[in-house]
Amino acid sequence: MTKILLIEDNEAVRENTADILTLANYEVLTAENGQKGVEKAKTFLPDLVVCDIMMPQMDGYEVLRKLAMDPETANTPFIFLTAKTDRADMRMGMNLGADDYLTKPFEENELLEAIDCRLKKHDSLKKQIVENLEGINTFLEEASEYVNLEGLTKNHSLRPYEKKEIVFWEGDNAHSLYFIESGTIKTYKGTESGKELVTGIYGPGDFVGQLSLLNASGKYVENAIILEDAELCAIPKDDFLKLLYGNHVVAQKFISMVSNDLIDVQTHLVDMAFASVRQRAAKALLELYKKGLIKDKPNGGMSIPREDFAGMIGTATETAIRTLSDFKDEGLITTDSGRRIIILDRAELEQVADFTR
Repeated sequence: MTKILLIEDNEAVRENTADILTLANYEVLTAENGQKGVEKAKTFLPDLVVCDIMMPQMDGYEVLRKLAMDPETANTPFIFLTAKTDRADMRMGMNLGADDYLTKPFEENELLEAIDCRLKKHDSLKKQIVENLEGINTFLEEASEYVNLEGLTKNHSLRPYEKKEIVFWEGDNAHSLYFIESGTIKTYKGTESGKELVTGIYGPGDFVGQLSLLNASGKYVENAIILEDAELCAIPKDDFLKLLYGNHVVAQKFISMVSNDLIDVQTHLVDMAFASVRQRAAKALLELYKKGLIKDKPNGGMSIPREDFAGMIGTATETAIRTLSDFKDEGLITTDSGRRIIILDRAELEQVADFTR
């Protein structure tokens, strides 16, 4: 049964509203002020909160702030009940992350429709996003409706890119987040000696450019180049910031989409510092396999330039080639006529990659 926490200091309004919700088959818990409401929310863990604004001890705005600070209640849909109709007050509530705003007195159907709408939209945002353009556009559509984001671009289109085409240069103004529908992108940084430090190789379903959009300088912090013909969708920086700061529920979903698992980045940095070249090479091969960029059967995946592979593991090209040759001699990998790497023994590669052993 869906659980609703009702926080209202007026006893008559609180009891009447609780009766309406109970008859609508919701499990209802009530609180007579904001302080008690916050306390009950932590144990009751409601699916939605209905809260008055003007209350003694703690007003509704502060209740919303408190719940937003707790990971267990931060994403709970929140509807304000108030006798105030000033647009500034409404905007303040929405800016804090409220999902809806009902002015008292309200009709029974207004309350139930608002609750039903918010629960459905919240559930839709919790669904797994399909990692393609259709999935991205669906998320943007739902996010726009959820938080009433004005001017949010929807129905983004794809642009084709050819192999070796530059997507963006390090130091250019960071204007877009890029979603990869197909193909492969390499990101890298140039060194003073003229070499490349490969910061990532990305394929379908990945995003590139997100860290640059958060960079204080407003510049791209790395270069991005097409390794294999690709189709990309550019999400403007303004949309990126609206999704990130417009609403905490939308932001959490959006961050999980665009992160490309930043824990892997941290792990990679640890590997670079402490793991051997052999271990780093094995781990890089497994990461590329996980992304679908190399396969465990012939004629699959892509041909990874050896200098790019060397950049991924932080070593000279000659050392990378020698390490791959060792793996080939040991029966861990092989290559086809197109120099594509084929993994033959993934379990043994995982053993080599485990530098804690």
